[in-house]
Amino acid sequence: MREIVLDTETTGLNPKTGDRLVEIGAVELINHIPSGNHYHVYINPERDVPNEAFRVHGLSTEFLRDKPVFKAVVDGFLDFIGEDPLVIHNADFDMGFINWELGLLQRAAIGNHRVIDSLALARRKHPGGGNSLDALCSRYGIDNSRREKHGALLDSELLAEVYLELIGGRQSMLSLVSSGAQESSGHSARRGVRVPVRPRPQPLAPRLTEADMAAHAAFVEGFGEETVWQDYWGSSSATATG
Repeated sequence: MREIVLDTETTGLNPKTGDRLVEIGAVELINHIPSGNHYHVYINPERDVPNEAFRVHGLSTEFLRDKPVFKAVVDGFLDFIGEDPLVIHNADFDMGFINWELGLLQRAAIGNHRVIDSLALARRKHPGGGNSLDALCSRYGIDNSRREKHGALLDSELLAEVYLELIGGRQSMLSLVSSGAQESSGHSARRGVRVPVRPRPQPLAPRLTEADMAAHAAFVEGFGEETVWQDYWGSSSATATG
């Protein structure tokens, strides 16, 4: 199964009032495992970048001036995402911009049936808790120290890790390590990895005394020689004495 984890950066909050895409980042998951394949592009929005947006993502008008316009990258973008599900945090925002840009080029919109909103997943799993990308990274112990500003590719990489935690699929990313390492971490049982039980350095002392065993033998003999029990008792006695 192929999924695409995707994020965008924009000049503002509303494409209907003239805001445009400035960056798209996406990473590929195969069976919930990052494949290493990704898509990333900066886009010339054909307008100035407001200071409010610049403070969020750090992409200035000057930096974006020589970047390709969306029309020049749309085919490569659509080829990368194919027909596969798209995992997006607060999907309505990103899809609103992507479909607006597609509409400007008279391209077909991407249907909501393809979109998995990780924010909706997080709100169902953690109602009442913080469910921003940073908050979820903190919750799941995901290192987001590089995220000084928003960036579409980095945010997609972080979201891929968060998404796997939300769906309980992060185990598939774990490789088996030596049983000693698993035991020392104390996580082997929680991760579902079977660790072979090591033999005791010294066997436990027997709990039955010789008097206990003699009393049991006398008790069994009281059943008589024709009982089935004697067949088992005789074989075990022979094994014990042989």
